[in-house]
Amino acid sequence: MTATAAIRKKIESLREEIRYHDYRYHTLDDIEIPDAEYDRLMRELQALEETHPELISPDSPTQRVGAEPSSALGTVQHRLPMLSLDNAFSEDELRDFHQRVADKLELEDGAPDLPYSAEPKLDGAAVSLLFEDGVFVRAATRGDGTTGEDITHNVRTIASVPLRLLGSSFPTTLEVRGEVFMPRAGFEAYNEKARAAGEKTFVNPRNAAAGSLRQLDPKLTAERPLDMYAYAVGLVEGGELPDCHSEIMACLQQWGLKTCPENRVVHGASGCLSYYEDIGAKRDSLAYDIDGVVYKVDSLAMQRELGFVSRAPRWAIAHKFPAQEELTEVEGVEFQVGRTGALTPVARLAPVFVGGVTVSNATLHNIDELHRKDVRIGDTVIVRRAGDVIPEVVSVVLSKRPARTQRVKLPKLCPVCNSYVRREDGEAVARCSGGLYCKAQRSEALKHFVSRKAMDIDGLGAKLIEQLVAEDRLTDPSDLFGLSKEELSNRERMGDKSADNLVRAIDVSKSTTLSRFLFALGIREVGEATAASLAAYFGSLPAIMSASVDELTKVADVGPVVAQRVCSFFAEPHNREVIQRLQDSGVHWADSEPMTVINDGALSGKIFVITGTLPTMTRDEAKSLIVQQGGKVTGSVSSKTDFLVAGAKAGSKLTKAQQLEIQVLDEAALLKLLAD
Repeated sequence: MTATAAIRKKIESLREEIRYHDYRYHTLDDIEIPDAEYDRLMRELQALEETHPELISPDSPTQRVGAEPSSALGTVQHRLPMLSLDNAFSEDELRDFHQRVADKLELEDGAPDLPYSAEPKLDGAAVSLLFEDGVFVRAATRGDGTTGEDITHNVRTIASVPLRLLGSSFPTTLEVRGEVFMPRAGFEAYNEKARAAGEKTFVNPRNAAAGSLRQLDPKLTAERPLDMYAYAVGLVEGGELPDCHSEIMACLQQWGLKTCPENRVVHGASGCLSYYEDIGAKRDSLAYDIDGVVYKVDSLAMQRELGFVSRAPRWAIAHKFPAQEELTEVEGVEFQVGRTGALTPVARLAPVFVGGVTVSNATLHNIDELHRKDVRIGDTVIVRRAGDVIPEVVSVVLSKRPARTQRVKLPKLCPVCNSYVRREDGEAVARCSGGLYCKAQRSEALKHFVSRKAMDIDGLGAKLIEQLVAEDRLTDPSDLFGLSKEELSNRERMGDKSADNLVRAIDVSKSTTLSRFLFALGIREVGEATAASLAAYFGSLPAIMSASVDELTKVADVGPVVAQRVCSFFAEPHNREVIQRLQDSGVHWADSEPMTVINDGALSGKIFVITGTLPTMTRDEAKSLIVQQGGKVTGSVSSKTDFLVAGAKAGSKLTKAQQLEIQVLDEAALLKLLAD
């Protein structure tokens, strides 16, 4: 078949695109497309060249193994080429490979018992290690298969690479081939540290491994948690090795080199497929990334008989897993509101099959992460899904970005309830301020509202709250006080008596205290103790609701952050409306006189901790007296504590105070101090 001009143009276009991505991956350590997309480009080019062999050229990517080595590092000539492997993407392709092997070896009946050495296909960087007389002397990258980069100084920093082989039975010259990779835990820890320092993070562990090996400063490589598994030998002189690949791997392990613990010997196509399924099932629980499995005819004699094609051995193949990364387009960005009010940006995607399922949305985590990745509507992105992990956008393919795209902004109003969205300084998470009103937060807000230390409504469990919220029977906390015995008694596990008890408990809860009510509102970081301090200091809800940040920070246990959160909560009109409806429903408490604080009192600036049981007063009463005299009460003993007020059964706080030589007061001593 004569090639048309269109076919010639397509072939050249594919070659240029593949060369471009080879350069980005091998030279820049900066991948732009997922493996699956690169594989599709290569397979399309291979198919066209097979149909039009007259168009195959020596510089075609199909005729080479990798990319040209970089000039930044020295070069190493591989005495035996480091070839890549052909790929199988389906069961049929794997069976075809096995049949070709059986036919070439002239084995009968489909060779069901033919031994293969099976191993996970590690997703890292292929390297060659040279040992002379058992001593490690050189390491190189695969490069273009014949020439690689000298990375000896970096490989020396990898703890799992022996600088001298164990024993004495190894060949005089031994070339070991393997995969350098970064374990998942190390990758996550490294990226977390980089983010904290404001430094560039790696996209994936493979990129991390490749980039680390090509550092010009080995000290940088040494800081990165690299590992290596050996998977083959190359040049061997001055000694003999076993006749089977699996036995050679056992030898390498005896000599001090790590091999993958998941390596197995399997038999025939069925054994290969069973191994593939087994490794696929445990893929997400492995400590390292893999993207498939590799099968090698175990017999070296059979390997020699099978030989090679131009760029790959006939006796081995890589059986790839379904892609965990794919390309797709961002059709929109929406903000979801979680049960705590946190806003999470979510990319709406053109549907794409990845990780075994069709994905149409992916998390962007928070607004900082969205801006760091600079995801925009219309972008082409790499989306990743591994196992049961929620799909996420890995990166943007900037070369495919349309003109005039705009940066996504954080919404000013909650997309669920229209309350103000607030983001405090130093926090990555933005939150809806309509906690009591917002439907997205309703169930969790109500569970807290009825809890024992809040409004203490006995018998109103989480499951019933979720049912009532789902039915829109509870739109805010005030609706609780309109629940009737009739509408409750017909529910599952809720008879007349239980319903009657619940209605009675709801009615009793209307009479509460200001501190309980404040705690029930669910203001962020306003716990039981802080609520009690606010109630004692201000005496009434209107006084708290109208207090400024400066006024609030005068309260013990209330710092600037908590004060701002209290102000923001009461500034939201929706929250004030809910509070008014609660009071209209009959919720009430007794106000008290605001606390008078003597700023220059006897205890001004002193820090107290109270522990144990006092003879004549509660700890809250003691705390109130201390605060009135300008002191501050905290919950834990530290070197900053001035006094520990200790009653009966004081416990560990007393022990720690004695160790720190902090003055300990009983109730009488405290009262004397207050009177001075």
